[in-house]
Amino acid sequence: MQIGRLHIITDFWFQQRYSHAELASMAISGGADTIQFRQKHGSTRHLLEEAQKTADLCREAGIPLIVNDRIDVALAIEANGIHLGQEDFPLAVARRLLGKEVIIGATATTLGQARKAQDEGASYVGFGPVYATSSKANPAAVKGIDILSQVCHGVDIPVIAIAGIKTDRVSEVMSAGAHGVAVMTAVSLADDPVSAVRDLAERLRES
Repeated sequence: MQIGRLHIITDFWFQQRYSHAELASMAISGGADTIQFRQKHGSTRHLLEEAQKTADLCREAGIPLIVNDRIDVALAIEANGIHLGQEDFPLAVARRLLGKEVIIGATATTLGQARKAQDEGASYVGFGPVYATSSKANPAAVKGIDILSQVCHGVDIPVIAIAGIKTDRVSEVMSAGAHGVAVMTAVSLADDPVSAVRDLAERLRES
């Protein structure tokens, strides 16, 4: 499956105005081509319920859904993919369990991690934090554009830039060689999430 360029990450931690499915719906209306379901807290039953609603919506729209961290949830709802952090389920094992067709994204903060993820079967790398972010309790040190460029040119799989991505930064990360961007709070906390996604999508097209 082709890797999208505009990944919108759903959020129910920094805001409670919208459910995951509602955010996904607005993101798709704005032009997102990939939705990532992300929820770090709550019961597994609640996660499954919310993820299933989001999966049903994405399936109807023909947009791939990737579940962050939780391989059990991804399997249960038959998601299109899984995104794994450095401390999550081992990527190589996930690839063996899920097969060749499922999208597997891997977080990387160094070129070495990105190359290791590629060797273990990752479909793409989510690299960052490119810019400062407040969406993680203990974020890694900001990497910046130069290191992003090194990673983009150091692996053969798509690199999705993440952390601190806003509309006015899209051109810069794309010029560095990124395949696309992943965005959460710049959309979920926006006054108008649909317009925020639309602006991001337009800037990506221009890039």
